[in-house]
Amino acid sequence: MDYQALRKIMVEEQLIPRGITGERLINAFLKVERHKFTPQDLKDNAYADFPLPIGQAQTISQPYIVALMTEILDLSGEEKVLEIGTGSGYQAAILAELAKEVYTIERLEGLANKAKELLSGLGYQNIKFKCADGTLGWPEEAPFDRIIITAATSAIPLPLAQQLKEGGRLVLPLGENFSQVLTLVIKKNGNLESENICGCVFVPLVGGFS
Repeated sequence: MDYQALRKIMVEEQLIPRGITGERLINAFLKVERHKFTPQDLKDNAYADFPLPIGQAQTISQPYIVALMTEILDLSGEEKVLEIGTGSGYQAAILAELAKEVYTIERLEGLANKAKELLSGLGYQNIKFKCADGTLGWPEEAPFDRIIITAATSAIPLPLAQQLKEGGRLVLPLGENFSQVLTLVIKKNGNLESENICGCVFVPLVGGFS
């Protein structure tokens, strides 16, 4: 299987036609080997235009959604990013290509350990890992320039709102189970201003503030 060719097709047929055109972002998607983040029996579908199960009732998101959420974060390369929901580790790898530091939290120990082993083995040195309740954030490392939540919640967890830096951006699927709106939140003068991006479907966020 020519995975490099499949990555190129993914970018040219799924991302660019939908408006994902930033050079740094495109290069990240061409570089990160998505098939390494999928279960062995699903590797042939790793670059397909849909999410895939990764075990423990979790998924690796559709490539376009990963790209869109990353684009909305508007990363220049100097940011400190908090990711809630490490999952397979694919989103964290994309973030690590584009930001200065990535702090990623996964509540499921099996997924957390697997992602840490994979990402460390791939040579990423700017990712820090934690297995914990993501809705509590990472207070000892706050504030964060950017926060991305890769699971659905009906409201922004208060600790995460507090840990977002003034002028910072938070991206998340906001809504109920099976029906959410991908939302950009910007902190301005201590207040959270929201912008709806598009409809989406994510697994639910689980935690003390979800």
